This record gives sequence, structure tokens and C-alpha cells, in this order.
Amino acid sequence: MPLRGVLRDIEAAAVRGWPAIETVLVDGWLWRHTSGGSVRANSVATVTFDGDDVKTSIDDIESLARGNRVAACFTVSDVSVPEDLDARLAARGYVRGDDHVTMAKSIDAHAGHPDGVSIASTPSPEWIDVYLSGLSSDRRAMAPRILQRLPSSARFVGASSGGRLISSGMTIPDGSVASVQCMATLAEARRGGGAQRVLAAIEHTAAQHGCKTIYLQASGDNHGALELYERMGFIVIGHYHTRTKAITR
Repeated sequence: MPLRGVLRDIEAAAVRGWPAIETVLVDGWLWRHTSGGSVRANSVATVTFDGDDVKTSIDDIESLARGNRVAACFTVSDVSVPEDLDARLAARGYVRGDDHVTMAKSIDAHAGHPDGVSIASTPSPEWIDVYLSGLSSDRRAMAPRILQRLPSSARFVGASSGGRLISSGMTIPDGSVASVQCMATLAEARRGGGAQRVLAAIEHTAAQHGCKTIYLQASGDNHGALELYERMGFIVIGHYHTRTKAITR
């Protein structure tokens, strides 16, 4: 199957792979609230929809946002349902957010385990320190709580140099796909190959779980990271952005 053909599976896996603190199911959409700066954990997932009237469902989302004193925010991807959701939200005054990309690559079933990389079922204190070092302050406070809610299949990957952990990453095998998440490298160790080793170890782990595709999601303007992922064989297979509107009483 071409990589783009698994985009819906990837989007659904991405929702499961970064669980929000609070969720409410609204006609197939999933309203998510966590606070902090995480896009995925503070927006409506729109991979499925089974409502009878889109307008009413959007009204219900806005009512939830109003009750929680937050803006109404939707993640709109290439596989959002209904297909005209972006246009509907724009017509209601929702502001478009920054562009993000979904990238993927087919897994090499013979991918090896690189040297100097650890893989664990729980994050070590050192791993958490490296991961948090790459986050903005508004995300740093909530990220540990989300990590505690991850599926048990999550694997935490760390690359070391000179006996010190320098790069972090995490993967969640989910059916035929596996994620690349929580990528970070200590500022003084960047361009030292740590991230490449983490990615290679994630591919190895995903292959061991029988996955066929690994994927990641990144900001469209993070050119350094995107160049790295392209060198590692990832290609862009989808795009997404948010639509947000302030809700007043």
C-alpha cells in the first residue's frame, strides 16, 4: 500500500498516542483539553464523524469550550471528516493556525539496533530531562502527566555519548504503524548523531513489533528537523493545521 494510503490509520494512531487529560466524544469527534501548548492535546480530533448535523456538532464543541473557558480549537487534516470541515470553520470565523506535516517511511524489516542506544518500557529521569529540555515552558509543565497516560506499548529510546544521555525519542507501535515522538537533543550535543541513532532504534523496535510504517508529525517551519527526517528516508504524506476561535459567554 502506498504510504499515503495509511494516512487515516496514522491520524487515528496519533490521537491514541498522545492522550489528553480531559476528553469528550462529540458525534465521533474527540474534544481534548490539557492546557499547556500541545496542539494535539488541546484540539478536537476530527478523524471520524457520525453526527447528523455538522453545525450542531460544532455548536456542541463551542459549548464545551465555553464551559471550560478555553478557545474552540480543531485539528484539520487531509483526512478530517467531513471533507469540507475547514471551509465550514473558516466561515464561522475560525482562524487558521500554522502548517504541520505528517511524514512516514516504510520500515526495513532488517533494521538493526545501533550502538549506544537504550530502549525501555518506562522513561528514566535522564530521558525525561533530555525530552523536557526541548520543550517550550508552557508544554514542559504538562508533558510528564501525558507521559504517564501513554499506552503500555510505548518504548522510550535514548542515545548516549561519553556515558551521558544526549538524545531522546519515543515510539508507540499501533497495529501496522509506529510513531516517532518526543525527539530532543541536548543543545550542546546537537549535530552529534544522537537523533539519527534514536530514529534508527525506533525503526528497529517497530520492525520487531511487526509494524510496516513509522511516522512522525512536525511543524512545517522546523526546517532543520525536516531535513534530518528526509535524510533518514521519511517523506511528507499529509498536512494538518488548527482552526481556532475565541469563545465568549
